[in-house]
Amino acid sequence: MPLGHPHVHLRRTGSTNERARELAFAGAPHGTLVSAREQTAGRGRQGRRWLAPAGRSLLVSFVLREVPSLLPLIAAVAVCDVAGADARIKWPNDVVLEAAGAGAPLAKLAGILVEGRPQAGWAVLGIGLNVAVRLDQLPAELRPGTPKSAAASSGLPAATLGLEPADVPATLARLIDALDHRLAEPAAATLRAWRARDALRGREVA
Repeated sequence: MPLGHPHVHLRRTGSTNERARELAFAGAPHGTLVSAREQTAGRGRQGRRWLAPAGRSLLVSFVLREVPSLLPLIAAVAVCDVAGADARIKWPNDVVLEAAGAGAPLAKLAGILVEGRPQAGWAVLGIGLNVAVRLDQLPAELRPGTPKSAAASSGLPAATLGLEPADVPATLARLIDALDHRLAEPAAATLRAWRARDALRGREVA
């Protein structure tokens, strides 16, 4: 089955990844897509929450039964393909924008979470992308310019594509096309694309 079919769209759910996992356990085919207008318990790595105003973000999870070893990198590069030339990848699972040129502060545009059961031959790929989020409506600690001490609990401040809620479906279609393309390319091409988008190259990290 191609990516995005069948497609389960939910008005409101706890987590698209959790729903996709349930479908995977129940035998859902490769390519099954779960999307939601709103999540109440979206999550990222290490138990962090993913906050997104209803109807303004892409909140999706795919069931994959053909799981390449570079899946998290492939997904990040595909999101960058959709987000544009200024998008970068912050290891291991964030897509970010630089505020103003190389070395400038980073802001989080998208998050990627891969969960699965390799022994059973499937994985769930979850992606949250801020398509039409208005930054001034986010909690203070997620807004750009927040002091590091206040933002420490949530990581990076948020970024957005600055589009409109009506653009979310078209952004999903572009993401599916980008994922299809990147999943089909050789690993060497994925690694080259990933290195070209590496947000941490040249930065001091701890």
